[in-house]
Amino acid sequence: MFNNDSQRHATLRKAAGKFPRRHLALAASTLLALGLSLLFLPGENAEAKRTAIPLNLELTPVAAIENETEEDVAAAPPVKAPEPEWSKVEVRPGDSLSSIFSRANLTPQELHEVLTTAPKAKALNKIQPGQTIAFQVDDDGALSAMSYQVDKLQSLVFERGVAGFTTTEVREKPEVRQRVASATITTSLYRAANEAGVSQNIIMELANIFGGVLDFVYDVRKDDFFIVIYEELYLHGEKLGSGQILAAQYFNQGRSFQAYRYIDAEGEVDYFSETGESMRKAFLRAPLDFTRISSRFDPKRLHPVFKTVRPHRGVDYAAPRGTPVYAAGDGRVIKSGYSKPNGNYVFIKHGEAYITKYLHLHKRAVGQGERVRQRETIGWVGSTGYATGPHLHYEFLVNGVHRNPATIVDKLPPPTRVGKSEMPDFLAQISGLQLQLRTYAAQRNYAADSGQG
Repeated sequence: MFNNDSQRHATLRKAAGKFPRRHLALAASTLLALGLSLLFLPGENAEAKRTAIPLNLELTPVAAIENETEEDVAAAPPVKAPEPEWSKVEVRPGDSLSSIFSRANLTPQELHEVLTTAPKAKALNKIQPGQTIAFQVDDDGALSAMSYQVDKLQSLVFERGVAGFTTTEVREKPEVRQRVASATITTSLYRAANEAGVSQNIIMELANIFGGVLDFVYDVRKDDFFIVIYEELYLHGEKLGSGQILAAQYFNQGRSFQAYRYIDAEGEVDYFSETGESMRKAFLRAPLDFTRISSRFDPKRLHPVFKTVRPHRGVDYAAPRGTPVYAAGDGRVIKSGYSKPNGNYVFIKHGEAYITKYLHLHKRAVGQGERVRQRETIGWVGSTGYATGPHLHYEFLVNGVHRNPATIVDKLPPPTRVGKSEMPDFLAQISGLQLQLRTYAAQRNYAADSGQG
C-alpha cells in the first residue's frame, strides 16, 4: 500500500492534522496510562508472592490545563473557617456582672471595656435571675462578642470592633393569633375573666376601655356578661402572652356597650363604639379598679369616727392598702400634701370648671403643679387622716359645688368621635369584628335559653 516508510509517516502526519488538539491530548493521555500499566503487569516467570502496586492516576486533559485562567482560580469558593462556639451563662440569684464574667473566664478589664464603649450597655445593669448571657472568645481566649437576652423577643449583641464594642439590637417577630373569651359574672369581673382563662393584663385593659361608661365598682351586677376578642403572641410554638384587645362587648343590666380598636389616618390608636364615639370620656367613672364601694355620696351620713351627722360629699372606695389610685381625667395638680383630717391628699383641676379630690392616701406620687394624664397613678390607697381603714375618699366638684361622682359623668360634654371623612374606613375595619361579636352573643343566648349555659 505504501512504497516506503517515509511515505507512510507523511500520510499519518497528514491524517493527525485533521483532528482537534484536545482529541490528540486525550489520546496521548490514554496511551500514556496504558503504557504505564503494562510495565507493572507480571510476566510468566514472576514470583507468586509479588505485590501489585495500585495506581490511581487522575489525568487531566492537556487542553483543560491550557485553558484554565487566573479568573477560574479566583472564582473558586474560599474555604470558610468554622465560627467560634457560644458559651452560655445563666444568671443566678445574687449574681453581678463581675461574677458572671469570672465564671466565663473573662477579665474585669474586658467587662469594663464593654460597659464603657458599647452603646446600650447600661441594659446589662438590669440582669435578672433566669436570664442568659452568651460569650464568644477568639483563639487567644479574649472576648470577641457577647449576647444578652433582654426578654423572649429582644436580644442585644455586643461585638468587638476597631474602637471598642458595637451594639446590635435583635428583635424576633412573634406569631399573632386571635382568641375569643366570654364569661358571665357571678361575683366580680376579675374572677369571671380569670376563670375564663383571660390574663390579668387583658382584664385590666378591658376595665380601662369601658372605664368611661361603666364603674366596675358600682355598676357591675350578677349575671352581667362580656365577650372579648384579643390577640395572643407565640414564638416557636410557645405562648408569650397577650397582645391588643381588638373588640369587646359588655352586657350590663339590659344595656349593651361595644368597643372597637381603630387606627385613624394619623396612626393614632383608640377605642370607639359602633357609632364612632370614643370610649375615652373626659373622666373615669371610678379612679381605681376592681374594688367595692364602702360609702356612697350622702349629705346626711353619720361620720364613722365622730359619730355625728356630717355631709359626705364624695364616694369611699374600700381597697387594700397600696392599691393604685388614678387621675380621673387630664389636668394639673393644684394641691398635694398632708392634713390631719384628710391625711395624704391630692387635688386636681381639669380645665376651668372641674376639680377632683383624692383623700387618705398611703403615699402621693405627684406634686403640686405637675400635669397628669387620665389613668396616671397619682398615689396609693391608705388610711391616713380621719379614716377607720384603708380606703380612697373621692370627690368631684363642678364650679366649686360638690356633685355625685357616680352620676355627674353622664352630664358632662360628649366625647370625641371618628371624623366624618374617616367613618367609611372605620366601619370597614370593624365590620368583621362586629360579625364575630354578634355570632358569639347569639351562641351565648342560645345556650342560656336551652339551659346549657
